[in-house]
Amino acid sequence: MGELIGYVRVSKSDGSQVLDLQKDALLNSGVDASMVYEDFASGKKDDRSGLESCIKALRSGDTLVVWKLDRLGRDLRHLVTTVDDLHKRGVGFRVLSGQTPIDTSTAQGKLMFGIFASLAEFERELIRERTIAGLQSARARGRVGGRKPRMTPAKIRLAQAAMGQTETVVADLCKELGVSRQTLYRHVGPQGDLRADAMKIVGD
Repeated sequence: MGELIGYVRVSKSDGSQVLDLQKDALLNSGVDASMVYEDFASGKKDDRSGLESCIKALRSGDTLVVWKLDRLGRDLRHLVTTVDDLHKRGVGFRVLSGQTPIDTSTAQGKLMFGIFASLAEFERELIRERTIAGLQSARARGRVGGRKPRMTPAKIRLAQAAMGQTETVVADLCKELGVSRQTLYRHVGPQGDLRADAMKIVGD
Protein backbone atom coordinates (compact mmCIF):
# COMPACT_ATOMS: atom_id res chain seq x y z
CA MET A 1 0.00 0.00 0.00
CA GLY A 2 1.31 3.45 -0.93
CA GLU A 3 1.81 6.55 1.19
CA LEU A 4 -0.65 9.34 1.89
CA ILE A 5 1.10 12.58 0.89
CA GLY A 6 -0.45 15.94 1.66
CA TYR A 7 -0.17 19.35 0.05
CA VAL A 8 -1.25 22.69 1.55
CA ARG A 9 -1.13 26.21 0.13
CA VAL A 10 -1.98 29.60 1.56
CA SER A 11 -1.98 33.08 0.08
CA LYS A 12 -1.58 36.42 1.85
CA SER A 13 -5.34 36.77 2.10
CA ASP A 14 -5.76 33.31 3.66
CA GLY A 15 -3.73 33.89 6.80
CA SER A 16 -2.15 31.34 9.11
CA GLN A 17 -5.49 30.06 10.40
CA VAL A 18 -6.29 28.59 6.98
CA LEU A 19 -2.91 26.84 6.95
CA ASP A 20 -3.64 25.32 10.37
CA LEU A 21 -7.10 24.29 9.18
CA GLN A 22 -5.66 22.55 6.12
CA LYS A 23 -2.96 20.77 8.11
CA ASP A 24 -5.42 19.58 10.75
CA ALA A 25 -7.73 18.19 8.06
CA LEU A 26 -4.84 16.33 6.40
CA LEU A 27 -3.53 14.90 9.69
CA ASN A 28 -7.04 13.77 10.67
CA SER A 29 -7.35 11.96 7.33
CA GLY A 30 -4.26 9.88 8.08
CA VAL A 31 -1.47 11.92 6.47
CA ASP A 32 1.73 11.87 8.54
CA ALA A 33 3.00 15.34 9.51
CA SER A 34 6.37 14.58 7.87
CA MET A 35 4.60 13.93 4.55
CA VAL A 36 2.94 17.35 4.21
CA TYR A 37 4.34 19.78 1.60
CA GLU A 38 3.65 23.52 1.88
CA ASP A 39 3.54 26.58 -0.36
CA PHE A 40 3.08 30.23 0.57
CA ALA A 41 1.85 32.34 -2.35
CA SER A 42 2.30 36.10 -2.17
CA GLY A 43 1.57 38.93 -4.59
CA LYS A 44 1.55 38.21 -8.30
CA LYS A 45 4.28 35.55 -8.14
CA ASP A 46 2.77 32.22 -7.23
CA ASP A 47 5.80 30.14 -6.22
CA ARG A 48 4.96 26.44 -6.27
CA SER A 49 8.27 24.88 -5.20
CA GLY A 50 6.42 22.90 -2.53
CA LEU A 51 4.02 21.45 -5.09
CA GLU A 52 6.88 20.59 -7.43
CA SER A 53 8.64 18.69 -4.62
CA CYS A 54 5.37 17.00 -3.69
CA ILE A 55 4.70 15.83 -7.25
CA LYS A 56 8.25 14.48 -7.56
CA ALA A 57 7.88 12.55 -4.29
CA LEU A 58 4.70 10.75 -5.40
CA ARG A 59 5.06 7.14 -6.55
CA SER A 60 2.60 4.71 -8.12
CA GLY A 61 0.20 3.55 -5.40
CA ASP A 62 0.56 6.75 -3.34
CA THR A 63 -2.36 9.13 -2.79
CA LEU A 64 -2.14 12.92 -2.93
CA VAL A 65 -4.40 14.54 -0.33
CA VAL A 66 -5.49 18.19 -0.40
CA TRP A 67 -7.97 20.16 1.69
CA LYS A 68 -9.86 21.71 -1.22
CA LEU A 69 -9.58 21.47 -4.98
CA ASP A 70 -8.52 25.11 -5.34
CA ARG A 71 -5.43 24.42 -3.21
CA LEU A 72 -3.92 22.30 -5.97
CA GLY A 73 -4.44 24.20 -9.24
CA ARG A 74 -3.54 27.82 -9.94
CA ASP A 75 -6.12 27.74 -12.77
CA LEU A 76 -8.38 25.19 -14.46
CA ARG A 77 -5.83 24.20 -17.11
CA HIS A 78 -3.10 23.60 -14.52
CA LEU A 79 -5.53 21.62 -12.35
CA VAL A 80 -6.67 19.38 -15.22
CA THR A 81 -3.11 18.76 -16.38
CA THR A 82 -1.89 17.93 -12.86
CA VAL A 83 -4.73 15.51 -12.11
CA ASP A 84 -4.31 13.85 -15.52
CA ASP A 85 -0.59 13.39 -14.79
CA LEU A 86 -1.39 11.76 -11.43
CA HIS A 87 -3.81 9.39 -13.13
CA LYS A 88 -1.22 8.31 -15.71
CA ARG A 89 1.35 7.68 -12.98
CA GLY A 90 -1.00 5.49 -10.95
CA VAL A 91 -1.27 8.04 -8.12
CA GLY A 92 -4.54 8.37 -6.20
CA PHE A 93 -6.15 11.70 -5.37
CA ARG A 94 -8.28 12.78 -2.44
CA VAL A 95 -10.00 16.14 -1.83
CA LEU A 96 -11.27 16.37 1.75
CA SER A 97 -13.80 19.23 1.63
CA GLY A 98 -15.46 21.89 -0.47
CA GLN A 99 -18.20 21.46 -3.04
CA THR A 100 -16.18 18.79 -4.87
CA PRO A 101 -14.81 16.18 -2.41
CA ILE A 102 -13.00 13.45 -4.34
CA ASP A 103 -11.64 10.06 -3.33
CA THR A 104 -10.36 7.79 -6.11
CA SER A 105 -10.86 4.73 -3.94
CA THR A 106 -14.60 5.17 -4.60
CA ALA A 107 -16.53 4.70 -7.85
CA GLN A 108 -17.54 8.39 -7.89
CA GLY A 109 -13.92 9.45 -7.35
CA LYS A 110 -12.74 7.27 -10.24
CA LEU A 111 -15.40 8.83 -12.43
CA MET A 112 -14.18 12.32 -11.51
CA PHE A 113 -10.63 11.27 -12.35
CA GLY A 114 -11.83 10.05 -15.74
CA ILE A 115 -13.52 13.39 -16.39
CA PHE A 116 -10.29 15.25 -15.62
CA ALA A 117 -8.37 12.97 -17.99
CA SER A 118 -10.95 13.61 -20.73
CA LEU A 119 -10.72 17.38 -20.20
CA ALA A 120 -6.93 17.23 -20.51
CA GLU A 121 -7.18 15.29 -23.78
CA PHE A 122 -9.80 17.76 -25.06
CA GLU A 123 -7.48 20.68 -24.26
CA ARG A 124 -4.57 19.06 -26.12
CA GLU A 125 -6.74 18.49 -29.19
CA LEU A 126 -7.96 22.11 -29.15
CA ILE A 127 -4.38 23.39 -29.00
CA ARG A 128 -3.37 21.11 -31.86
CA GLU A 129 -6.34 22.11 -34.04
CA ARG A 130 -5.84 25.84 -33.42
CA THR A 131 -2.14 25.61 -34.19
CA ILE A 132 -2.65 23.62 -37.41
CA ALA A 133 -5.29 26.14 -38.54
CA GLY A 134 -2.86 28.98 -37.84
CA LEU A 135 -0.09 27.31 -39.84
CA GLN A 136 -2.39 26.65 -42.78
CA SER A 137 -3.50 30.28 -42.73
CA ALA A 138 0.11 31.48 -42.69
CA ARG A 139 0.96 29.25 -45.67
CA ALA A 140 -2.07 30.54 -47.56
CA ARG A 141 -0.81 34.12 -47.15
CA GLY A 142 2.54 33.03 -48.58
CA ARG A 143 6.05 33.10 -47.22
CA VAL A 144 8.53 35.93 -47.58
CA GLY A 145 10.84 34.93 -50.46
CA GLY A 146 14.31 33.72 -49.55
CA ARG A 147 13.64 33.38 -45.82
CA LYS A 148 14.92 30.21 -44.23
CA PRO A 149 12.15 28.06 -42.69
CA ARG A 150 12.33 28.41 -38.92
CA MET A 151 10.51 27.58 -35.74
CA THR A 152 7.95 30.05 -34.41
CA PRO A 153 6.00 30.07 -31.11
CA ALA A 154 2.99 28.55 -32.93
CA LYS A 155 5.09 25.77 -34.47
CA ILE A 156 6.69 25.03 -31.11
CA ARG A 157 3.25 24.72 -29.45
CA LEU A 158 2.14 22.27 -32.13
CA ALA A 159 5.36 20.27 -31.79
CA GLN A 160 4.88 20.15 -28.01
CA ALA A 161 1.33 18.86 -28.36
CA ALA A 162 2.25 16.28 -30.99
CA MET A 163 5.58 14.91 -29.73
CA GLY A 164 5.23 11.99 -27.37
CA GLN A 165 1.87 10.95 -28.82
CA THR A 166 2.07 7.37 -30.09
CA GLU A 167 0.27 8.23 -33.32
CA THR A 168 2.66 11.05 -34.26
CA VAL A 169 4.91 10.40 -37.26
CA VAL A 170 7.90 12.73 -36.95
CA ALA A 171 8.43 12.98 -40.72
CA ASP A 172 4.80 14.08 -41.20
CA LEU A 173 5.10 16.60 -38.35
CA CYS A 174 8.26 18.09 -39.91
CA LYS A 175 6.45 18.39 -43.23
CA GLU A 176 3.49 20.11 -41.56
CA LEU A 177 5.81 22.54 -39.77
CA GLY A 178 8.02 23.12 -42.81
CA VAL A 179 11.23 22.39 -40.91
CA SER A 180 13.87 19.68 -40.94
CA ARG A 181 14.02 16.87 -38.40
CA GLN A 182 17.24 18.40 -37.06
CA THR A 183 15.51 21.75 -36.52
CA LEU A 184 12.57 20.08 -34.80
CA TYR A 185 14.72 18.14 -32.33
CA ARG A 186 16.87 21.21 -31.66
CA HIS A 187 13.75 22.89 -30.26
CA VAL A 188 11.51 20.11 -28.91
CA GLY A 189 12.48 16.75 -27.38
CA PRO A 190 10.85 13.38 -28.16
CA GLN A 191 8.42 13.75 -25.23
CA GLY A 192 7.46 17.35 -25.99
CA ASP A 193 10.00 18.94 -23.65
CA LEU A 194 11.25 22.38 -24.65
CA ARG A 195 14.94 22.72 -25.39
CA ALA A 196 17.23 25.76 -25.12
CA ASP A 197 16.58 27.05 -28.65
CA ALA A 198 12.83 26.92 -28.09
CA MET A 199 13.07 28.76 -24.78
CA LYS A 200 14.75 31.66 -26.59
CA ILE A 201 11.68 31.92 -28.84
CA VAL A 202 8.77 31.34 -26.44
CA GLY A 203 10.42 32.83 -23.37
CA ASP A 204 11.08 31.22 -19.99
